[in-house]
Amino acid sequence: MEKSDNRVVIVTGATRGIGAATAQEFWRQGAQVIITGTHQEEIDRLNQDAAERKTHVHADFLNTHSLDAFRHYIDSLDRLDVCVNNAGINIIKNVDQVTSDDFDKVAAVDFRAPYLIAQAAAHVMRRNRCGWIVNIGSIWSVITKKGRSQYSAAKAGLVGMTRALATELAVDGILVNCVSPGFVLTDLTRQSLSPAEMRSLAQQVPLGRFADPVEIARLVAFLGGQQNTYITGQNIVADGGFTNV
Repeated sequence: MEKSDNRVVIVTGATRGIGAATAQEFWRQGAQVIITGTHQEEIDRLNQDAAERKTHVHADFLNTHSLDAFRHYIDSLDRLDVCVNNAGINIIKNVDQVTSDDFDKVAAVDFRAPYLIAQAAAHVMRRNRCGWIVNIGSIWSVITKKGRSQYSAAKAGLVGMTRALATELAVDGILVNCVSPGFVLTDLTRQSLSPAEMRSLAQQVPLGRFADPVEIARLVAFLGGQQNTYITGQNIVADGGFTNV
């Protein structure tokens, strides 16, 4: 583990999965990491057990008051170097079954919250005229399948937002990119798919396997670090070649 490099990094939805791996990667590199989660009891427990340079904050992006409180929290920071918009939800339903409540929930977490959080993050980053924002999209932002209409819409919107913010914030030295993972071996994946289903999906990936969360985390850390000085406005698909076949 490297010594602290004084960077301050926010990773939303980072108590598990890709978010947790991403937070851990930035922490391993020496950054101070602020991690959000939706369950207050879990946040309290994690803060009790947290290693140095890790802070857990309760934030529920389905709740406008909670989102506003988190935006105020961001604004109170002395500095912010990296913001990773990872929190997301997915409701899989055929278009005829999608309710307005379903649509509003997916849009609130996957599109509205990242925009407003990026807005708040950029306000702080401008103080140092430097920063990195990385949005976590999905392969369903570039391809789709049955039952993904609202999720694909939100993630495609996130990619469009990324391009627009990158263009607008470039003058402030802020780089904005999107990472769109394919199939990733998370706890949620293991809970959602049977071993047979996972094997079948893996066979459709040219590399023949799911990604490990740390592989996505390393890409995010590169895009959100000092080594990235010129990549902005991009949607980088990390899917083992799945969207090419």
